[in-house]
Amino acid sequence: MKRVIDCFVPYIDAEQTLRTVEGLMAEEEVANVCLLSTNADAEPLEGCTLVVVHDFTSTATVKAIAENAKNEFTLVYSKPEMLFFGFKALLRMVTVARDLDAGMVYADHYNYRGGELKKDPVIDYQQGSLRDGFDFGSVILYSTEKLKETASRMTADYKAAGMYDLRLKLSEKYAIEHIPEYLYTDVEMDTRTSGERIYDYCDPKNNASQKEMEQACTDHLKAVGAYLPPTDFKDIDFGLEEFDVECTVVIPVLNRVKVIRDAIKSVLTQEAPFKFNLIIVDNHSTDGTTEAIDEFADDVRLIHIIPDRDDLGIGGCWNLGVSDKRCGRFVIGLDSDDMYATPHTLEKMVAQFYKENAAMVCGTYVVTDVNLKEIAPGVIDHHEWTPDNGRNNLFHVNGVGGPRAFYTPIYRATYIPNTSYGEDYAMGLAITRDYRMGRVYDVMTCARRWDDNTDADLDIFKENANNLYKDRIRTWELRARQNKNKNKL
Repeated sequence: MKRVIDCFVPYIDAEQTLRTVEGLMAEEEVANVCLLSTNADAEPLEGCTLVVVHDFTSTATVKAIAENAKNEFTLVYSKPEMLFFGFKALLRMVTVARDLDAGMVYADHYNYRGGELKKDPVIDYQQGSLRDGFDFGSVILYSTEKLKETASRMTADYKAAGMYDLRLKLSEKYAIEHIPEYLYTDVEMDTRTSGERIYDYCDPKNNASQKEMEQACTDHLKAVGAYLPPTDFKDIDFGLEEFDVECTVVIPVLNRVKVIRDAIKSVLTQEAPFKFNLIIVDNHSTDGTTEAIDEFADDVRLIHIIPDRDDLGIGGCWNLGVSDKRCGRFVIGLDSDDMYATPHTLEKMVAQFYKENAAMVCGTYVVTDVNLKEIAPGVIDHHEWTPDNGRNNLFHVNGVGGPRAFYTPIYRATYIPNTSYGEDYAMGLAITRDYRMGRVYDVMTCARRWDDNTDADLDIFKENANNLYKDRIRTWELRARQNKNKNKL
């Protein structure tokens, strides 16, 4: 095979880059290696072309890559650490790209993490893979022709969202293919747990870049016919149905004896100008949680439900609680690990329904340790939500915030998936297709992080399964919104 690939690699550390370059030049498919450097005075490595850029993520950098790519394929490596390809791996990527006429291909890989060689699989790309943190791995192979055509359609001048904008626009016309084979090895420098990484998009220091990501995603939704304007929400008459109580808190729980008492106390000590109750769906706990709940049996506001069935996830437990005839007009969630941060949480959340005529309200939480000491990243207020674009921006972020509250009749018309991950996000997407979501930006909940949290430190396979599911939820919602727009015509 003739040399058909132009490679673009970040040039930061000469020693590590040299080893990567030597490996690439040894591959019979590689024609050229271009070094992306933010230093105009950098000395290029022998046999390489120096391409000076201001950063590695901007629109200008994407266009510089497209301009300098001359051969059939363009390979972009996104890490400054060493890269090694498996035997005939590049040939495999080229073959798949040609056979499928793909715009872009990426693959599973290995990486060195903590001194160990580990498998690092990625997941399939789909219509709903719109979060800017989608993991393609560090190696992407583009069809140069399709890369250039896509770059020509990039009109915004992003500093942080250039690569994100590229793949969104590319996906509008061309296939993005995942090769589920381990084709290369890189070095992993981000050694944080999954429970730490999930908050990255909420970090205040990322505000400017997240605004760019939001704009790129919104433009994409418009291009594919899934954008919804901020003017077509359905109004709600909260007085159409009668309820014995105004508000119900639902806590699904399984084996949380260490923390469930704190959660219960934080509910029963709420101060509100209306009647409320608490439904705990105890999903067959065996560690003493059931007995801990029964310690509060003298309080008639507490309703302790043990399901007759054993196939319920967190979402199923929610559905069982909201289906109960004793559930109030509004239903507010509390994770069994957590506590309400103020005795006025219920009052403020319910008030927001009436203030915004909302079918769903999300609050703000602060991340703490089990002793309620604030820990990084601190307050999560989902500041990226705006009334004029929140329903669209939900596609590019990975959560809706919390605590989450719903107008019960609309919840009962929809119900959330019977899963233990992403069920609330699915509901948020579905509800905002037609109704307003209100926000409370005061801290309502202490989200306590401890070793038994369900997302504290997931292995890569479980993390991938969770992400694949959320992408599928986004895909279905994107199609539903496309259909909604088509039916308006």
